[in-house]
Amino acid sequence: MEAVTQQIVVKESGARMWGGRFDGKISQLMEKFGDSIAFDQRLYSEDLEGSGAYAKSITRIGLLTRKECRNILDGLDRIAEEWSNKTFVLKPGDEDIHTANERRLTELIGPAAKKLHTGRSRNDQVATDLRMWLKKAIIQNKAHLFEFLDVIVERAEKESDVLLPGYTHLQRAQPVRWSHWLLSYGWKIKRDIERLSELFVRADQLPLGSGALAGNPFAVDRDFLAKELDFSSVSPNSMDAVNDRDFVLEYLSWASITAIHFSQLAEDLILYSSEEFDFVEISDAFSTGSSLMPQKKNPDSLELIRSKTGRIFGHYAALMTSMKGLPSTYNRDLQEDKEALFDVYDTLTLSLPIASGVLSSLKIHRTKMEGALTEDMLSTDLAYYLVRKGVPFRKAHTIVGACVLMAKTKRVSLSKLKLSDLKSLSPLFDHDVESVWNYQNSVEQYSSTGGTSSKSVQTQIDQLNKWIIMHR
Repeated sequence: MEAVTQQIVVKESGARMWGGRFDGKISQLMEKFGDSIAFDQRLYSEDLEGSGAYAKSITRIGLLTRKECRNILDGLDRIAEEWSNKTFVLKPGDEDIHTANERRLTELIGPAAKKLHTGRSRNDQVATDLRMWLKKAIIQNKAHLFEFLDVIVERAEKESDVLLPGYTHLQRAQPVRWSHWLLSYGWKIKRDIERLSELFVRADQLPLGSGALAGNPFAVDRDFLAKELDFSSVSPNSMDAVNDRDFVLEYLSWASITAIHFSQLAEDLILYSSEEFDFVEISDAFSTGSSLMPQKKNPDSLELIRSKTGRIFGHYAALMTSMKGLPSTYNRDLQEDKEALFDVYDTLTLSLPIASGVLSSLKIHRTKMEGALTEDMLSTDLAYYLVRKGVPFRKAHTIVGACVLMAKTKRVSLSKLKLSDLKSLSPLFDHDVESVWNYQNSVEQYSSTGGTSSKSVQTQIDQLNKWIIMHR
């Protein structure tokens, strides 16, 4: 096979902010390979805000005059308007959001713009931009999670008297309340919100003023910068500050855990909505059909939530792999953090409201749910009946296992076994065994904290409502 030769086109590198050291040329292929403006331009607002704060800070120490600072701030405002209005024009040499903004600022105000980067590096600049952006993203994610939690609690209150089979190993296990199932996801989402709040605290540390790696040589007041940019603290070590992407990895880890919870919810509802279960019906607004089979109503919304979990995992694994072998401080490998971070955020920003819409509009089929309850699911209750008469649980388990086998052999349900049959397995069985064959009695016995009794479920609802009010 004939080899394919890649033609390398080169051009002068002098337009680059780092071009002074080079008298050679940069390959257009390398330029395309290294430029990040295509995706990091979404940091334009944070980058401009950070530059404004930095201009003020170096004015305070005499590196800029007040007039120069005013011109810079006015220029930054104009650039922000251009980005917002989609009139900002990218030009060759705009390799990232920092160089694009600086180039445009120079065009607008002239030489004063070239003073802005004094003591500052793109290393501490991008770390600052990312943290500012992530803090906003966290606030948005939390809002979506609280909306979903509201739906769970509201439905749990309204539908607290509905029973359905609980499953282990996808086998019918014990009767539970529908509200108990809903709340099981409520507590997961509460933990997701708590983890996100903890992440915000760690992300809320300002790297700006760390320079490339050694710090800032002009005694810039970093506490002033932190106040201007709404950070609660400053990074204590400049080398760590420009290298650290723990906050990105932690966000991707959080997103992976959260996505698992929504994927599990989606799987439950996909099963429950199938004709074999028919416990729930997904709204037309969140379903699609088949191009071939007219009768189909497919739970595509839930299937996509489930599948996008793998996409989130992939970004997390990819960035961890990129980070694991990096030496100290900044390396260009860190450019890979943004596409992973942005795509995971975008994925969740779509998925979380979809999940809220699916659950809030979901129709439950109470008759089908309660009709799926079978007496063999009360086998454990039969064992508890014997325990309450003094039989050790392991022995009671064995006796009831024999009862189940006898019922299957006779091809009758457990409740249809004669009292004489039961007594043949244990003399402690008596007429009061009839109380076991009641699904409401079954769920009501689980009244300890966290159980599926009406009292316990109401306690969970009250606890979550109180927590939502305190932490929203």
